[in-house]
Amino acid sequence: MNLRIGFGVDYHQLVTDREFWLGGIKIAHDKGALGHSDADVLLHAICDAMLGAACLGDIGVHFPDTDAALKNIDSKILLAKSFELIQKEGYSIVNIDSTLCLQAPKIKSYVPQMQEVIAGILSLEKNAVSIKATTTEKMGFVGREEGLVAYATILLQQQ
Repeated sequence: MNLRIGFGVDYHQLVTDREFWLGGIKIAHDKGALGHSDADVLLHAICDAMLGAACLGDIGVHFPDTDAALKNIDSKILLAKSFELIQKEGYSIVNIDSTLCLQAPKIKSYVPQMQEVIAGILSLEKNAVSIKATTTEKMGFVGREEGLVAYATILLQQQ
């Protein structure tokens, strides 16, 4: 059995007048993440972890922010396409462990829905998708609510 570990990270600025998408769901907040797509940092970090574990580069290689066709794209589509890429290489996902770093909003109540969305796209059981969150205790750009960060680790298994 061939196992591969991948790690992904993504950062986005927070700005007013943008929808806030996180983990594939829209969350009510006075700010949203700025990006070429819907700027869902969690899904982007998971994409990078998947692609990296399969040695397929990163999200920017496959979905560049210079591609006008990807402007404002739903990151769930990018997640599904990244999943297709690793499946073509003969990989399946064992589990995902992720951490969100944001000062606000509190996302604990949203985690089960995020798990369901991600698990559904990636053909996983909900308990194979771990999502944790932390603040930075008001330190740095995250603490000042200027941006947010997501980290993801993934274990792939080659069939």
